[in-house]
Amino acid sequence: METDNNIHLVIVSPEKTLFDGMVKYVKLPGSGGLFAVFYNHAPLISSLEKGEITFRHGTDKEHLTIEGGFVEVLHNEVSVCATVAKSREKKP
Repeated sequence: METDNNIHLVIVSPEKTLFDGMVKYVKLPGSGGLFAVFYNHAPLISSLEKGEITFRHGTDKEHLTIEGGFVEVLHNEVSVCATVAKSREKKP
């Protein structure tokens, strides 16, 4: 499920799906530090720390504050399970 070098991003919390769509990239607060995932990224599984997830969706740059969680990257699909998502807002 990939188009124009985009990746499929799904962000869920225990309560609901927070985002499900195609993005150009996603930046995540990993346990070893901030890292970014772009098209054709190597497979990985990582824990996430308190911080901000940032992603480019169309022309919008979106930010989501989390308390922690996990991420899996496989075949241009990024699946995030966030333990506590506080806010989501669009920024220019």
